[in-house]
Amino acid sequence: MFPASRYSSKAHRCIRALQTVQVEHAAPQLYATLNTRRTCSSVSTPRITTHYTVHSRDKDSRWEGVEMERFADEADVVIVGGGPAGLSAAIRLKQLANEHEKELRVCLVEKASQIGAHTLSGACLEPSALTELIPDWKERGAPLNTPVTEDVFSILTEKHRIPVPILPGLPMVNHGNYIVRLGNFVRWLGEQAEELGVELYPGYAAAEVLFHEDGSVKGIATNDVGISKDGSPKDVFERGMELHAKVTLFGEGCHGHLAKQLYKQFNLRENCEPQTYAIGLKEVGGIRRKVLSHSVGWPLNRHTYGGSFLYHLNEGEPLVALGFVVGLDYSNPYLSPFREFQRWKHHPFVAATLEGGTRIAYGARALNEGGFQSIPKLTFPGGLLIGCSPGFMNVPKIKGTHTAMKSGMLAAEAVFPKITAESLDSETTGLHAPEYAETLKNSWVWKELHAVRNIRPSFHNYFGLYGGMAYTGVFYWIFRGKEPWTLKHCGLDANQLKPAKDCTPIEYPKPDGKLSFDLLSSVALSGTNHEGDQPPHLTLKDDSVPVSRNLSIYDGPEQRFCPAGVYEYVPLETGEGMRLQINAQNCVHCKTCDIKDPSQNINWVVPEGGGGPAYNGM
Repeated sequence: MFPASRYSSKAHRCIRALQTVQVEHAAPQLYATLNTRRTCSSVSTPRITTHYTVHSRDKDSRWEGVEMERFADEADVVIVGGGPAGLSAAIRLKQLANEHEKELRVCLVEKASQIGAHTLSGACLEPSALTELIPDWKERGAPLNTPVTEDVFSILTEKHRIPVPILPGLPMVNHGNYIVRLGNFVRWLGEQAEELGVELYPGYAAAEVLFHEDGSVKGIATNDVGISKDGSPKDVFERGMELHAKVTLFGEGCHGHLAKQLYKQFNLRENCEPQTYAIGLKEVGGIRRKVLSHSVGWPLNRHTYGGSFLYHLNEGEPLVALGFVVGLDYSNPYLSPFREFQRWKHHPFVAATLEGGTRIAYGARALNEGGFQSIPKLTFPGGLLIGCSPGFMNVPKIKGTHTAMKSGMLAAEAVFPKITAESLDSETTGLHAPEYAETLKNSWVWKELHAVRNIRPSFHNYFGLYGGMAYTGVFYWIFRGKEPWTLKHCGLDANQLKPAKDCTPIEYPKPDGKLSFDLLSSVALSGTNHEGDQPPHLTLKDDSVPVSRNLSIYDGPEQRFCPAGVYEYVPLETGEGMRLQINAQNCVHCKTCDIKDPSQNINWVVPEGGGGPAYNGM
């Protein structure tokens, strides 16, 4: 799998072993029911969390005598994440290498079984960065098949729709953009990268950041495979693979688990505000009506940030992509983003579009909404942060693909001269490229995010949604973001929940099976699969916290904010008290639990490579 290097023979043996383990541990079918009670009991098992990131194997007698050596391979650049940012960086690096007639080995690892299989977005794509990267993208067959010809923006009440004009110059203007299935677009980017000689390794999850003795980043290690659910080694256990590089680009997407480690290791968030997030839920269905619509308002109240979209797709068959976004700074622990999404589909304006259609896909993903105020330090010895990992989404535009791609391209242009220099000019073993941050600040990405920096935090006022819209209309449309102040966010999303006793439970209607659906049948449409006999990758720092704090104070909000039914409170076998059950097989890798958990007790880590959703062009 890995081309020749001084580690190549060992590397080939290691990869073959990893592939064998992955075949032998093909993922089982999705849980037949969320009520299967076989894990996480404080009575039947001593602990919920069995993952080695929480419970060290050094102190576990079951691991005595197990071979723990990892084979290693080397590249010039390692990229973590096969999304728009990572692939754009890889393509740009190889373009530069070809232009300067340099040999450059670029390796990209992606946790999904295929490039694009974990990608989910609306998506209305602004093609500016694509045109810069691949000017002849039309001739190369990029899957941009649906140009935007018209757009409708609305405020929804429970029964009615209030049209809102989209004035020229506002971020919501979509003229010149394309409606795409982002997974298909990412897969096409992967093909372009492979043509240039980029080595793509889907199905291998980057689980650990490696460091040189001087503290600079050395590379990454893929996760170990062949571990039982109880944390013990199987007969087929194999250590992960180490990939070393002169510089490593981290483009894991929103709330990447390696980026979280890097934030702490290098104190990258010291001079920025905490990131704030939203959860986006999406379905794709067959429909014969053409529509392109955005809306805010019902069913959310004015103090809960969110909105919706309806996009038609010209994909050979009539399709519609529909989605619902809820800001994760909401305060009512009884709110369920999934059930708000299902309720929204019964609005007369939406239902008229969807009636008679057939739902074919479902998925969910967290997205960054902190914008300009929440961008961390981007460079550190041995590595860079690119794309949605640090967070370059333009929230009022509801777009982040073009900015993610541009960040990857700028990162490539910053590190290329250093990597190919005859003498390495670096104070650390891992190359440091602070030029990346400077070029980004001088690019259109920075100007675009700075101009809209106050729109999202402007919603934190007494009038909520309506105050934020008024602010946007006055200060953005007139002054184009040049106001001499910068508003702040409200802090960590996890800190915004109020105790359940201070909130009103939300009564949601039962799904009708035509427009609205239950959670289990929805998750089944995501194609989610995980090896069942592995430690749950939803780890807890303290197994007692879910019941003692989350359930007792907030009535167990994780069973509502998770869009895949992963978390469930069930009675103890004794009949006295409750316990948390983690249905890790259902996880769609949205990261919402890691973000919104009010106790910040959940730590999402990667499962065995290839696990997770299998989105087909989401």
